[in-house]
Amino acid sequence: MREKLELLGRRRAESELGGGAARLKAQHDKGKLSARERLDVLLDEGSFVELDRFVVHRSTDFGLDQQKYFGDGVITGHGRIDGRLVYVFSQDFTVFGGSLSEAFAEKICKVMDLAVRNGAPVIGLNDSGGARIQEGVVSLGGYAEIFLRNTLASGVVPQISAILGPCAGGAVYSPAITDFVYMVRGSSYMFVTGPNVVKTVTHEDVSMDELGGADAHGATSGVSHFTHDSELACLQAIRELFRFIPQNNVDDPPRGAGSDPRDRRDEGLLDVVPDNPNKPYDMHEVIRRVVDDGEMYEVQKDYAPNILCGFAHLGGHSVGIVANQPAVLAGVLDIGSSMKAARFIRFCDAFNIPIVTFEDVPGFLPGVSQEHGGIIKHGAKLLFAYCEATVPKLTVITRKAYGGAYDVMSSKHIRGDYNVAWPTAEIAVMGPKGAVEILFRREIAEADDPRAAMDERVSEYTEKFANPYVAAARGYVDDIIDPRDTRPRLIEALDTLRTKRDRNPPKKHGNIPL
Repeated sequence: MREKLELLGRRRAESELGGGAARLKAQHDKGKLSARERLDVLLDEGSFVELDRFVVHRSTDFGLDQQKYFGDGVITGHGRIDGRLVYVFSQDFTVFGGSLSEAFAEKICKVMDLAVRNGAPVIGLNDSGGARIQEGVVSLGGYAEIFLRNTLASGVVPQISAILGPCAGGAVYSPAITDFVYMVRGSSYMFVTGPNVVKTVTHEDVSMDELGGADAHGATSGVSHFTHDSELACLQAIRELFRFIPQNNVDDPPRGAGSDPRDRRDEGLLDVVPDNPNKPYDMHEVIRRVVDDGEMYEVQKDYAPNILCGFAHLGGHSVGIVANQPAVLAGVLDIGSSMKAARFIRFCDAFNIPIVTFEDVPGFLPGVSQEHGGIIKHGAKLLFAYCEATVPKLTVITRKAYGGAYDVMSSKHIRGDYNVAWPTAEIAVMGPKGAVEILFRREIAEADDPRAAMDERVSEYTEKFANPYVAAARGYVDDIIDPRDTRPRLIEALDTLRTKRDRNPPKKHGNIPL
């Protein structure tokens, strides 16, 4: 027995060397952690339990039968984040460049199956050169097996991807299906085809960073949700995410641990919205003054910044925040913001996280590029997501709520549970000036003083329609509240909605306008 235990010890030690000391040094020289070091940072100390440590590939072509490493380039197993079970896989670039083989894929599929069976999140740490070319179509089949599991697990358990190195070709589609993608500046890259192929086919000369770096996907494409300056910051941020999200689609999200008084009123909210309705302000300031401890875990901060999405706690309740941002494009809805918010809303709805909407929206962005880019179908995604959601939906109209955008932003008409407005709210088909130009065009044109006539009609329209009282009279908003009471009123509503039960008609699934 002792001899066999010694052999086991030697093989376990060998498995922890990855591709060997030289390759580990090369990984560190690039400023990157090893696959095992990443798990040490991500998981609670001493909680990782490895599975399939001794798996090796089964290929014999191209001399691979002479190159076998325990684990075959991916470390899989389970561990804990703040005591909560998670399943993980960490790709090891020191073994065959982290390339995916049949055995590599089988290891990942095993932990994904266990995660769904046991109702626990899956976290993938990606650092791979792609398919293992020597294995040909077998490697491609392995990717497809993973894609299928990503799809079946979607909306069942949270799936998180960290891109900590290259991720190219077919490999990009697994992270793309997952719920959240994290990237690191200077070392993370995602693209379907690399710079060399792009130059050959389209004659565009572009660097890896420009084509598929962290900032490109964080701010331009919207493929990634979080961008960090280091692996340590990235992995710590993933741990932070678990303060807000549940284990699976039947569990409740975790309660906040803050001590912020539930009945706290904030005098500063009286001065956030400017008296001039055309003057911008930062919606972050409203959110900060309302949520627990002023903290919001913002999602896709650099993409479509005219809408804000993120997680927070309100009176201990975990909530998803969706908010128009008047400081960017006046908070208008466009293609990017519609897709960003729709995706976030659907995650919250899938995982029982109430949605709190802060609304100040002048409408949808006009323009040829928006129309030809499909603002109709993309805007409809946001509408579809809000309509479909059955979690508690709370809305605060701080200022503008114009036109179709009023309907879309979690209005009472699309099953908003608790809709309130500040006295500064303007709820109408459009802004006073635009409305007057349509309604009184001839009268103004024929007036002795067209400017004075315009001003008079704008004043009349503003007084009659650009306020929250017409909507309140019809019950379209449940109340008009003192802005200082926003926090306690939202917390009280969340308390009452804890037992909400709402279901959509039985169906296989809806047909969201993709």
